[in-house]
Amino acid sequence: MQHVIIVIHLMLVLSLIAVVLLQRSEGGGLGIGGGGGGGGFMTSRGSANLLTRATAILAAMFFATSLILSIIAGYNRTPTSILQGGATQSTPGAPAPLGGEGGSLLKQLEGAPAAPPGPQVPQSQ
Repeated sequence: MQHVIIVIHLMLVLSLIAVVLLQRSEGGGLGIGGGGGGGGFMTSRGSANLLTRATAILAAMFFATSLILSIIAGYNRTPTSILQGGATQSTPGAPAPLGGEGGSLLKQLEGAPAAPPGPQVPQSQ
């Protein structure tokens, strides 16, 4: 299901980009592409309304697929915190295993062995 929605989402993205790029520039900010002159591709008022309406529909569908994908992604997710303890608690004073079972990340880092010192570089004077 998620893969189908992702494919639809990507098709909407590509079509939305194409429709936006087809629209005529009204401000003529760079002085190119439909600012003035005679004939041009899709310069009538009716096609402008069609492209505006298509942009709005594609944007709404893009927004809807984005929401659906975020809901699907968080459907089976359980809230976790690295500061809270896990399901199994270790005894006080005993180092927590670093393999990922039991204890929080903070407790695992407290019980981790210290890093060995790096190589000593003689200082030249």
